[in-house]
Amino acid sequence: MPRARFALAVGSAALLALAGCGTAADKKSDTKPDAFGCTADKLPTLAKGKLTFGTDNPVYGPWFVDNKPESGQGFESAVAYAVADKLGFPKDQVVWTRVTFNAAIAPGPKAYDIDINEFSITEDRKKAVDFSTGYYDVKQTVIALKSSKIAGATSIAALKGAKLGAQVGTTSYKAITDVIKPTDKPGVYNNNDDAKAALANGTLDGLVVDLPTAFYMTGAEIKDSVIVGQLPPLPGVQQEQFGLVLDKGSKLTGCVSQAVDQLRSNGKLAELAKQWLAGADGARELS
Repeated sequence: MPRARFALAVGSAALLALAGCGTAADKKSDTKPDAFGCTADKLPTLAKGKLTFGTDNPVYGPWFVDNKPESGQGFESAVAYAVADKLGFPKDQVVWTRVTFNAAIAPGPKAYDIDINEFSITEDRKKAVDFSTGYYDVKQTVIALKSSKIAGATSIAALKGAKLGAQVGTTSYKAITDVIKPTDKPGVYNNNDDAKAALANGTLDGLVVDLPTAFYMTGAEIKDSVIVGQLPPLPGVQQEQFGLVLDKGSKLTGCVSQAVDQLRSNGKLAELAKQWLAGADGARELS
């Protein structure tokens, strides 16, 4: 949501439009691990001896299970604990705090050490916050009710006359405006629950979310819905990636990226993706 853009809006469509700018794949760390070392006893975390993760409320599957990030269940919860373990924080030394999507990437002091919530790495966002290296390659996807006029669409051109929507401030919204470019103004929603309701009641012809979220919504949440297809990357973006968010200039950024890189190289990220995001490769490509 799954789940862009900007000036770090605070929940309004108008600000979103300004916010959503180009996404950039970021497979290399911007910063090196800090000189003080990447061990729990030396990392300057908000709470001594604890690692504080932030995420939204609610959070959704398959990224989290039952809105309980502390459970370790769901892809992003599992990734958070795997990163924490690499940094030397066992599960009982990891704490969670709830931060809204837009607040998490707004400039200023943070209530978390690391935030995880399907944040695509973008150049605009990097002006306000740090990102770790990417932990997941993502594609945006259109879903619709089986009764929708776009349910059988096989091309982007077939979507241009549709009323589409997405969560505010997301790359999903940018995919509508920059890739599909519909004739009708897109619907913008504060969260995916509102967007799902709009799809279900016919306000929208289609909803854009990331691919794993699309599988979860169509399979478990929205009755009689289908995946229409996957969208190509945003203009100028080779591969959209999710990254962990940290405060701008955080001393933890290099260490967190190092941990993510280790989890990628030893196969742990692929293992977790297979466990929690299985089946996310079967939707047709729209062009």
